[in-house]
Amino acid sequence: MIKHAYQVAVPQAENVPLAPDGSGADEHIAPAPRVSLQAFCETVETAAAAQAAGEDRRLAKAHVKIQMGGIKAAVEAYRSSPTPNVILIEAGSRADDILHGLDQLAEVCDAGTRVIVVGTINDVTLYRELTRRGVSDYLIAPVGTLDVVRSVCGLFSSPDAKPVGRIIAVVGAKGGVGASTIAHNIAWSIGRDLSLDSVVTDLDLAFGTAGLDYNQDPPQGIADAVFSPDRVDTAFVDRLLSKCDEHLSLLAAPATLDRVYDFGTEAFDAILDSLRGSIPCVVLDVPHQWTGWTRRLLTGADDILVVAAPDLANLRNAKNMVDLLRAARPNDHRPHYCLNQVGVPKRPEITPADFAKALEDQPLAVIPFEPQLFGTAANNGQMIAEVSSGHKTADMFRQLAQTLTGRAEAKRSRSLFSPLLSKLIKRSS
Repeated sequence: MIKHAYQVAVPQAENVPLAPDGSGADEHIAPAPRVSLQAFCETVETAAAAQAAGEDRRLAKAHVKIQMGGIKAAVEAYRSSPTPNVILIEAGSRADDILHGLDQLAEVCDAGTRVIVVGTINDVTLYRELTRRGVSDYLIAPVGTLDVVRSVCGLFSSPDAKPVGRIIAVVGAKGGVGASTIAHNIAWSIGRDLSLDSVVTDLDLAFGTAGLDYNQDPPQGIADAVFSPDRVDTAFVDRLLSKCDEHLSLLAAPATLDRVYDFGTEAFDAILDSLRGSIPCVVLDVPHQWTGWTRRLLTGADDILVVAAPDLANLRNAKNMVDLLRAARPNDHRPHYCLNQVGVPKRPEITPADFAKALEDQPLAVIPFEPQLFGTAANNGQMIAEVSSGHKTADMFRQLAQTLTGRAEAKRSRSLFSPLLSKLIKRSS
């Protein structure tokens, strides 16, 4: 019997909701910790799926190595070397051969190593025999990228563990487009309207406005966590949070210039790991800058919202960002985008239809230019719904909150311009 200290995983779920591209991108899979994974494949299709899984954001911390040769190659490899945290074995032969190979693997397998088997035999008797021998999961070939990701990540998510929090990243396609205001209003709506415990994290450490928008002046915030990563744990993070209301807390930026905020690529990993381990929803207010850490945060988020104003520079930047993030996250839902500050008097604008054509997707929302409403909210340290709860813009933020948290179907382009938008798109196509 394989000497494994773990619980047997539940067989993979079926009928997972698919994204428009056919992937199970709408499924929320908790990321795996820093583990080592070695796959021994018999077919190039399984090897390709395992390789693509190793490049998925949810296995970003895992060290993945792919080899051919199946279970025989695994047995030979581990006669003289230690086994990794996870071994994925493809075994397309008869049931007796699979079980005999696993018995041989058990003789060279270290205690604590977890084994996933990919096979072609769909038989409950075989599955029971595999679990009796200590195999963690059995996947029926052919397997896809998300099958491997789901299986590996599931090994480290116990059934009674708290769900891993959802991370929503909001970023502007250009400076000054109101991305922070939108992020703060979405976070407020998630807490107030959906009653979902959430944290809004202001990542613009030098010039962040979350403290002003929520009328908060906390003595501590995100900087304390970033500059002291060794101290980060649940208790430490709780002391840094500023309570905005019953369900919403703020991790504020210092908004001071007494130091330079230069960060490494993994600077925010510790604080985000802690947040998503204890908070159901984390909204990241990502500043408009392109660095290693901003790119890492965006590619690692569960959902992304790019905010753009209706001009040429925003169109170019939004397309570049959406295209890059789609390529970097092939197994996730494509990034959402919305248009803000639409309808400025006497200003020539690129239409929502042109944005939709260039980005090959309709905007999630088209938010009109409302200087009186937004100016009053900003100067009073209030959210839009607090100034005018019945305003159509407040309703848009509620819909954005529902969509980005997976609580509702995407209702795109709900705005004052909605009656015309579908006609404009048809005319331009």
